[in-house]
Amino acid sequence: MTVDPRILQLIPHRPPFLFVDEIVSESVDGLIARRTWRAEEDFYKGHYPNAPITPGVLLCESVFQTAAIFIAKQAMAAGGKPGEGVPLLAKISDVRFRNPVYPGDCVTIEVKKKDSLAGFVMMSGTVKNGDKRILTVDFSVAWKTPEGQQTTPA
Repeated sequence: MTVDPRILQLIPHRPPFLFVDEIVSESVDGLIARRTWRAEEDFYKGHYPNAPITPGVLLCESVFQTAAIFIAKQAMAAGGKPGEGVPLLAKISDVRFRNPVYPGDCVTIEVKKKDSLAGFVMMSGTVKNGDKRILTVDFSVAWKTPEGQQTTPA
């Protein structure tokens, strides 16, 4: 599967550290995306060789990247431009893993905006494989240019 080119215009992440393939739908308070976890991805070689499962931290990262897409789209709708700064996590809480994800699985990633305050967006995220819930997470994110960071166009 190829990556939806809109995603590459909205967030700074690139393969091999891009974990969202396509935007499925969006609303004023959230976004749904999809990701197929490919068997040839390098991390499977070391994350339980001969019985690979997708690392939970990468499943969480797919949620955070989906949130970054949502925030970038919101900023564009308000007249902003993507590419200025990067999405930064401020808080992660209540992460719950319920089922593993295996190479070849296609998951749906959903993020919902709960609140915003002083440039921070409080959100919740869910990953599902069909009807099976994989994980839930609450988190806060802001789009900023970290002090001392130099950003260069891709």
